Amino acid sequence: MTREKVLMKGNEAFAEAAIRGGAQFYFGYPITPQNEIPEYMSRELPRRGGAFLQAESELAAINMAYGAAAAGGSVFISSSSPGIALMQEGLSFLCSAELPVVLLNVSRGGPGIGGIQPGQADYFQATRGGGNGDYRIIVFAPASIQEAVGLIYEAIPLADTWQNPVAIFADGILGQMMEPVVLPEPRPFTPYDEIAERKPWALTGYGKDPARRRFIKSLRLQPEELEAHVEKLFEKYARAEKELCRYETADLEDAEIVFVAFGTVSRLTREAMEILEGRGIKAGLIRPISLWPFPYKAFDEIGKRAKVVISAELSMGQMIDDVRIGVGRRLPIRLIHRTGGMVPSSLEIADRAEAILRGL
Repeated sequence: MTREKVLMKGNEAFAEAAIRGGAQFYFGYPITPQNEIPEYMSRELPRRGGAFLQAESELAAINMAYGAAAAGGSVFISSSSPGIALMQEGLSFLCSAELPVVLLNVSRGGPGIGGIQPGQADYFQATRGGGNGDYRIIVFAPASIQEAVGLIYEAIPLADTWQNPVAIFADGILGQMMEPVVLPEPRPFTPYDEIAERKPWALTGYGKDPARRRFIKSLRLQPEELEAHVEKLFEKYARAEKELCRYETADLEDAEIVFVAFGTVSRLTREAMEILEGRGIKAGLIRPISLWPFPYKAFDEIGKRAKVVISAELSMGQMIDDVRIGVGRRLPIRLIHRTGGMVPSSLEIADRAEAILRGL
């Protein structure tokens, strides 16, 4: 890591992290609030030996990503909520074909076209999937630009390791704000003549030796074959649940109120915790970093003084389903939310949390 801090806008830092992480190919289509990413990629990626291509739609972009990944390319794509919705079929195909792509969602409010202000209402889409069939996508949710840079940088080789799409769920605030970041050292792109060795599943041609022919497919007409393939995928996902689960906790031991929040909202809840402490109320935080696999085990760290668990979200309540699984029947669960692009202040969160506690 270089030690010098650079003041960067979130979207531009995300793009730079992907390039430095080894992403050689970017396919995208403009959509607010992530437009700075394709703009940055169109300028910087070709300069560094990569390829940028603006697709005619998000549907085209995800299928271009499929093709490049099948040939062994390291691919990074980005969009925002309704654009990600259009990519769901392709994501299902990528999971079935076990192809690595890193996908960034700089999310905004919905449903439908919705608005251009930040939101977290893509949680179901990200963690449950909007495509068909049985599959899972690894999902990380950063709470700062610096953390996003680290996760994107890590996700490029991680997607290769797991032969699966890896998604970064960043709300529109992170994309548009500016923070000082320390950028990681660049990784070299994988040389074309080394792809066959490093990625033995990739389609690199077989020359005159038919024995070296490789296949990548999603169609399996025999039910026994398809079932065996899905079972194999879920063996991989079971390993991912053990190895990729990440979270952060704060002040859980003596907390009366336990917040669960990710992304920008987790930063607001930290400020709310300070406000509540000034009122004599102890509050703690569980911050999921991996949204899938979700860190259910974090809830075992809740202290005996806890009286309520509050899911704080920029949605009508989607993560709260996972919170209920994590908490079980041990404690009451409540929701503090804003939606449609509205963002609560830390004071609003503190006031509403105190009212919930007093009303138990």
